[in-house]
Amino acid sequence: MAAPEASAASIDHDYIIIGSGFGGSVSAMRLVEKGYDVLMLEKGRELKAADFPKTNWRLRRWLWMPRLGFRGLFQMRFFRHITVLAGAGVGGGSLVYANTLPIPKSDFFSASSWAELARWERELMPHYLVARRMLGARKVPFLTKPDRLLKQIAEDRGQPEAFESTEVAVYFGAPKGPAGEAPVKPGATHPDPYFGGEGPERTACIQCGACMTGCRHGAKNTLDKNYLFFARKHGMKLRADCEVVDVRPLPPDPSAEDPDAPAGYEVITREGTGVLNMFRKRGRYTAKKVIFAAGVLGSVDLLLRLREGGSLPKLSGQIGYRVRTNSESLIGVVAGTRDEDMSRGVAIGSIYQTDDHSHLEVVRYGDGSGFFRTLMAPHVGGNAPGPLKLVQAAARSLRQPLRFLKSYFVPHWARNTIILLYMRTMEGTLRMRHRGFLTRRLASDLEGQECPVASIPEATELAEAMAEKTQGFTGSILTETALNIPTTAHILGGACMGRSAKDGVIDEAHRVFGYAGLYVIDGSAISANPGVNPSLTITALAERAMSKIPCKQTGRRSPLPAQARSALPLLQPGERWEALGLGKLPAEASSAPAQGMTLPDV
Repeated sequence: MAAPEASAASIDHDYIIIGSGFGGSVSAMRLVEKGYDVLMLEKGRELKAADFPKTNWRLRRWLWMPRLGFRGLFQMRFFRHITVLAGAGVGGGSLVYANTLPIPKSDFFSASSWAELARWERELMPHYLVARRMLGARKVPFLTKPDRLLKQIAEDRGQPEAFESTEVAVYFGAPKGPAGEAPVKPGATHPDPYFGGEGPERTACIQCGACMTGCRHGAKNTLDKNYLFFARKHGMKLRADCEVVDVRPLPPDPSAEDPDAPAGYEVITREGTGVLNMFRKRGRYTAKKVIFAAGVLGSVDLLLRLREGGSLPKLSGQIGYRVRTNSESLIGVVAGTRDEDMSRGVAIGSIYQTDDHSHLEVVRYGDGSGFFRTLMAPHVGGNAPGPLKLVQAAARSLRQPLRFLKSYFVPHWARNTIILLYMRTMEGTLRMRHRGFLTRRLASDLEGQECPVASIPEATELAEAMAEKTQGFTGSILTETALNIPTTAHILGGACMGRSAKDGVIDEAHRVFGYAGLYVIDGSAISANPGVNPSLTITALAERAMSKIPCKQTGRRSPLPAQARSALPLLQPGERWEALGLGKLPAEASSAPAQGMTLPDV
């Protein structure tokens, strides 16, 4: 394919960012802070609080299925070897994630898949601290019925110290205001409590449990209230309903430092909300550099198309390999008791570390959100072939007919249901590739002997323990029971790090092998299973990647509030991050928050 004609002087932007999730939003704010001109392109809608569905039965508002006219914030993708749950829209996964912000255990940082590339735990820790501050992390200040039951299970197993409340990105109000005024109570709105009054106002959490269907009350610290807020405030441009379909190198600039590198990139888009692509207008934008930040379902799919279609033929052949599921298991427990509303609280209020490699969390949906009842089948342990599991599921239903019937016909499903999310750091990978004759679509494939499984024995054991305490019945998504296909809410990898294009798509600084000026900064860059909710890790990795990019030589820098300051000093033009090194930074930089990092009592 011939390179498009363009001169360096005619390039529109310094950076184009594809996607608006955690990686993209961090990149946008930090680049704008350093004086760069940034354009963000997002395939999904820009949603306001009033646009979120009251329950997940409002399918047109909840689901992202644009070809059917459903333009919500949540997508389910069914592949041969995995079912993926993900977010959609401006803010990406922050719209639907469960607010939970844990730091992984040491075995994540020392995993053989990436340990040799950097001293990850030491290098990332200051960025974790800044990410926690930016996202407004705070311990959940209450325990609900599901939390107390999880605590009992930890105690029954002789591990009371392994239970704790989660740190979440939610504003709960404050015992007193900054000037000693009256407390901020649930449902009360307060001026920005996180960024010295320079951010948007917040409304204290009312414990409705609807975090994952979109917070309609302003308590959830989604990216539009922190990273994206300041990026836009300081000049970043955003185009929603804008799907990137091609990225092509521009001809080299002979006067540049590297005369063989592209002068920049041309980005081609389909724009608008039309159901059929033929009726959507085409857009064209140019930038000196491009950041892929659309997650596994977006970035990996697009990179595969660019390599196969000839636009970026020098991309690594490792694209799509080492896709991870966080080794997850999702099991629902529909309680037989009706003594307390399980839907009250935040989406995830507590976590139980079952061993050095595994964690269990209790998850909820808000009252009225019972859509997943329609996809539930009796949970069956083990990984027998699908037909045998269906027989086992039928046998379970006959052994406990009353509990089974209650689980399907109970009114107010969310009030009576606990979802158990089990995660572990153990390896297990897939490959994502394109298949199809007339239309090439993303598909999964087995990569090796260690692949994700639908049933994990310890997860089943813990779910049965919860069922006994609630006189309940355990269920899984139908694809797990009938087809033995695991489910994940945290799809990772596919554009992993390596030392060269032979063993990775990007280097440890997230730079794409083969193309100067291209980056991948999102969950697809994560090169090991964190074993916990990965949003904070994606944020910290993005902070680290941005710390390596110097300020623009010419351009107006945008000072941020002290509370939003980076963990490391801003690189000045001409400085190299590698020349600084963590060892030359102040000692506290690798072990303590940056200035202004004290977490507010909110």
